[in-house]
Amino acid sequence: MAAHRKDRSAWTRSVRGPGTRAWASLALAGAATATAAVSGAGGALAAPRPDARQVRAEVDRLQRDAEAAGELHHAAKERSRKAERRLTALQDRSARTAARVNAARDTLGSHATTQYRNGQAATPAQLALASDPEDFLRHAATRERAGLRQSRTLRQLRGRLRESTQLRREGAERADEVRAAEREARRHKETARGKLAKAERLLKQLTPEERAPGERTEGDRGGEDGRADRGARPSPGAPAPATPVPAASGRAAQAIAFARDAIGKPYVWGATGPGSYDCSGLTQAAWRAAGVSLPRTTYTQVDAGRRVSRAELAPGDLVFFYQGLSHVGLYIGNGQMIHAPRPGSTVTVAPVDSMPFAAATRPA
Repeated sequence: MAAHRKDRSAWTRSVRGPGTRAWASLALAGAATATAAVSGAGGALAAPRPDARQVRAEVDRLQRDAEAAGELHHAAKERSRKAERRLTALQDRSARTAARVNAARDTLGSHATTQYRNGQAATPAQLALASDPEDFLRHAATRERAGLRQSRTLRQLRGRLRESTQLRREGAERADEVRAAEREARRHKETARGKLAKAERLLKQLTPEERAPGERTEGDRGGEDGRADRGARPSPGAPAPATPVPAASGRAAQAIAFARDAIGKPYVWGATGPGSYDCSGLTQAAWRAAGVSLPRTTYTQVDAGRRVSRAELAPGDLVFFYQGLSHVGLYIGNGQMIHAPRPGSTVTVAPVDSMPFAAATRPA
């Protein structure tokens, strides 16, 4: 019996020895690691959904940035088109000048050939030896007049050559201008597309209900400076408000009628109609229908007429928003405007106070 107890004690001591303590420590560490892994996995699975208000605020910011980049893209494209027109005009002038240079060279060549065939200019010896001095003098006068014409042609040739050199220099500068404007346009286009793509990825994190345009966020309040509340925006494609709108007249009425017909058409970045529009594309098309040509971008449309204050607004005026003048709408009266708001929306009626007012212009 004692031997049995002794064997059992020895076994117990062996189990409680240093090796066992090490094994136990490893076992506990493994268990802790497993628990942490399970906890981490559970935490990942249980991660809270993104805050819809914050996501929509960020989406709004990205879309405003994309719209601003879009206007810069349009401005760069317009500079490129103007530079291309100037380049074409210079190339035409250069071609005409080159033709005149070639004509002058041909004339000088003919003079040189004639002189070679007829000998050099008159000399006193030729005059003395001539059988008919009067006839010789007549021919000498003709040769002198031809020499004067040759001299004038030479002066013209020199002038044309200088003009041709200047035109080539200006043409090279215009070509550089075209390339620079095209590079700038591509850069702004890539910026806009990148921001729109990021906004779309953020929106995919929300449910359709969370993405509903009627649910606005703090990010919608006043845009960049937080001064205006955009919470009262009508839903896309909503009809004009029931409250009476001051009657427009003349060209302003035509522009408003065009914009009303566009209500419900989708916003598409860079679009100028007829099936879709961006903000400045809509106002440009509306006033074009009234016979008034507006520039393409918000930055240039703001100077395409007489500036008016917020209190002076009349139907047909262009209303601009944000400090960078990156958005524009068409005022229809009674505090309302028609505009193309943003990607994913349609042309709609909205309060002018739904965005931070920056300026207004009455097209001429």
